[in-house]
Amino acid sequence: MNIDTPWVKENFIELARTLAKTDDSALIESFLRSLLTPAETVDIAARWALVKALKDNIPQREIASQFGISLCKITRGSRELKKLHSPFEQMLAISKKL
Repeated sequence: MNIDTPWVKENFIELARTLAKTDDSALIESFLRSLLTPAETVDIAARWALVKALKDNIPQREIASQFGISLCKITRGSRELKKLHSPFEQMLAISKKL
């Protein structure tokens, strides 16, 4: 599968919009646990943890060790966090408002 395949794009956008329409975090958590495999759940949680750790200036090697994430993924996360109008920064800001 390719990320630019029309049905992939369409369904991903629809999913994002659907999640954005609810403020029921318990429903979203239950939905994600039903949708994702246990390994996918761990992977997504680890990626969010790495974004938060990068924002807290924790060294990349420490993040890798703590969460079992490759330095490649951490470097990618670091680049995304540094982008102008970074979606990571925006989501972290939303997270802190909760």
